Amino acid sequence: MIALFPKKTQNFHWVFEKIAFDKSLSHRSIIFAFLCEGECEIKDFLISEDTLATLEIAKNLGARVWSNGSFVSIQAPKQRNSCVVLDCKNSGTSMRLFTGLLSGNEGSYQLIGDTSLCQRPMQRIFEPLMLMGARFKGEFAPFELWGSAKLKGIRYCSPIASAQLKSAFILSALQAKGQSFFTEPFLSRDHSERFLSFLGAGIEKKGSELWISPLKEKLKSYSITIPNDPSSVIFFVVAVLISCNVSAVFKNVLLNPTRIDALEVLKKMGARIEYRVLQCGFEEIGEIEVASSSLVGIEISEKIAWLIDEIPVLCIAMACAKGKSLISCAKELRYKESDRIASVVFNLKKLGIEAEEKEDGLMIYGGEFCSGEVESFGDHRIAMSFALVGIKVPIVLKGEECVGVSFPQFFDLLDLFVNKEQICK
Repeated sequence: MIALFPKKTQNFHWVFEKIAFDKSLSHRSIIFAFLCEGECEIKDFLISEDTLATLEIAKNLGARVWSNGSFVSIQAPKQRNSCVVLDCKNSGTSMRLFTGLLSGNEGSYQLIGDTSLCQRPMQRIFEPLMLMGARFKGEFAPFELWGSAKLKGIRYCSPIASAQLKSAFILSALQAKGQSFFTEPFLSRDHSERFLSFLGAGIEKKGSELWISPLKEKLKSYSITIPNDPSSVIFFVVAVLISCNVSAVFKNVLLNPTRIDALEVLKKMGARIEYRVLQCGFEEIGEIEVASSSLVGIEISEKIAWLIDEIPVLCIAMACAKGKSLISCAKELRYKESDRIASVVFNLKKLGIEAEEKEDGLMIYGGEFCSGEVESFGDHRIAMSFALVGIKVPIVLKGEECVGVSFPQFFDLLDLFVNKEQICK
């Protein structure tokens, strides 16, 4: 349990060189090495519970891994170990992407996770991979996977926009015989196709469809430096916006268009935000400038796949805004580390903010926070979002340890905005 109290004075300008390295790219930099020839090097790898789960799985599959702080080198084994239990902890990315990778490997695997991960839907991943030739037992984790060296290419139209589903499909399709095709209702985050295309994989976007050709040979090894994670930076962007007389610059941030739509939402709410792309490779990287702002309510129903991780913290901005805000077409929020619709509404009400739960979203009426005690529900993004309320009023947050899943340094950085005091349970 942690208590957070607002500072008495706030009149600062900060420059942040490092926040938290990108989690999505950190996962993929390890998993994609299994498709490469030779040693891959990753600088500024995120050290968190989720990414360390991916690293441990890589070792269990036989990869040679050497690490020193945030530097990691990895060389894939000539033959992946099979008949092993792979513990994904809380990481849905680890579970779903390794499922795609291992679907093309002759052998059996059991994938397990913590209580939260075992409640998250996996059948959506199994469906296309079974059509290709993989076999599964179980609908949720823990489940068993039997991979096949004789996967066949298919055409698949996904009923949902999901980067993890798409990534699992791509990894399986790259190991299949014959071309595969993938469409989704709306473009989900596109790191996998960008990264793998950069390495030389035959992935083309034709209209709304991805064309994926099987690998004829292993991909080239790589050396990459991972930028700051916009899904972590956004917490401090909102912290600045709801503070008084504060401004900040965040440098070396991943500015992939599918990852920064939350900034566009905040701008429509009246936020003083500017961002600039300064580097272009297989990903755009740049900086974000932000200053304290008066916000107004907004309605969101589009591009939810681009906002799925940021909606909890956007709800804090909405609670501080003038007027009402409505989020709809966001039922996927119910299937994250917690039911994020229910979690957000519960905590907002505990802090005196009027909020209504909808089947596929929520309504928030901007107002003044009151002091209170809130729950993380074991969800790192719920915990970090509601920790920001400590900028405005004293609060007590229960279950803050889950933040280590994605952003272990979060509370150290939050010290720049609020004072905190540890309280024993």
